[in-house]
Amino acid sequence: MISTDLIIIGAGPGGYRAAAHAAQHGLKVVIFEQAQVGGTCLNEGCIPTKSFARNAEIVETLKEASLFGLDNLAYDFRFQQVIDRKNEVLAQLRAGIDTLLSHPNITLVRAEARFVDAHTVSVGDGSAVASEQYTAPHIIVATGSVSKQLRLKEPASRPVLDSRDLLQIDHLPKSLCIIGAGVIGMEFASIFSAFGTEVTVVEFLKECLPALDSDIAKRLRKVLEKRGVTFNLQCGVTAITPDGVTFTNKKGKEETVQAEEVLMAVGRAPRVFDHFANAGFEYDGRMGIKVDDNYETTAPGIFAIGDVNGRQMLAHAAEMQGLRVVDYILEMRNEKGEKRNDPLTSHLSPLTSHLEIMPAAIFTNPEAACVGKTEDQLKADGADYECRKAFHRANGKALAMNETEGMLKLLSEPGAGRILGCHVFGAHAADMVQEVSALMCRQTTVAQLRSMVHIHPTLSEIVLAAAES
Repeated sequence: MISTDLIIIGAGPGGYRAAAHAAQHGLKVVIFEQAQVGGTCLNEGCIPTKSFARNAEIVETLKEASLFGLDNLAYDFRFQQVIDRKNEVLAQLRAGIDTLLSHPNITLVRAEARFVDAHTVSVGDGSAVASEQYTAPHIIVATGSVSKQLRLKEPASRPVLDSRDLLQIDHLPKSLCIIGAGVIGMEFASIFSAFGTEVTVVEFLKECLPALDSDIAKRLRKVLEKRGVTFNLQCGVTAITPDGVTFTNKKGKEETVQAEEVLMAVGRAPRVFDHFANAGFEYDGRMGIKVDDNYETTAPGIFAIGDVNGRQMLAHAAEMQGLRVVDYILEMRNEKGEKRNDPLTSHLSPLTSHLEIMPAAIFTNPEAACVGKTEDQLKADGADYECRKAFHRANGKALAMNETEGMLKLLSEPGAGRILGCHVFGAHAADMVQEVSALMCRQTTVAQLRSMVHIHPTLSEIVLAAAES
């Protein structure tokens, strides 16, 4: 039996950031990872998708080359080089995480970890008598998520890809049917449409990107439609056959879309395991692991961060939750008078005190981003609010960039009061939402925002323009 201060199961963004933070504060950490370090985000999610998205952005820009004085431009699109570049990016980032986890206080175990009891995990299946076991007073579960699948009356009678499969595909499909118009579906629709694939999206809901402000989501969808993406909204998939994807449209009629490849993009579910029952905390396959505001499970001393707790399935949410948990553990150790090997103060870090304000981005082209309440939510809550808008087409930098498709919505309390939310689509949407997110963490009002100088000419002036509207 090997004893340590902290065990972390999973070396994704939440796990490896928590490990590094704990090690820097003097804790001895054992972190388990049975696959590649970096988790879903690095290996089959955020990073490879954004690598593809960059290639797609360049292709879309080249289509407008004549606007920039480049006439008679010709090029060959080599999909294999897109894949090779993506793999090089992943390898470089994995090497960086390996370096981060080489801290003397961290032991990386490249194997599966299984709970034996609430404070003990074993390597592998734990069946062997000599199976190595580890124990710690605190354990963080950071096992991430898996792709969801639709429940159809009959199983699909043809291969169906998930996001991981599509990122590892070795050819560029001539046609692609995407089931689901959430973040994953919309990003791949934007990417493969730019690559020249004929893309059709089938979505059950009345609009794409349900977590986004509906006005922003609709405008973004319209841009993708102009670029050739076909959307079938309010349509329920009934079968996936060699002939294609069959669905019932909003008028109740049955249609079939034929496509070379089919992508299932109906969301992700927490990755839970049967051995979690040995630890004694509450969990299920749909909602994930039940946690409190400190991300502690119903079993004292065991925490769950990131996708597996089902709260906010975002890499940066997992990272901040991991830091919050480590700060909480350090505070508890101080209260018990346990020795610390670092001189840092024991109070919770201010960096982890605004987790309710969680910005998010969708890296379509143009991209979209959001933070805080949507206008739809404020209306449903019966809240008093003001909505201000500003448009890319009125911004000098956007015009110079030929990026005039875009809009920003700023939601606030009445009378230029506290900012409640911001929703954007268009170039640099994520950057603008990040600024507003920081302001929201400081309880900034629209009146205060109006007095803040913004560099000219920049797209960030769109935020100021909305405040002044």
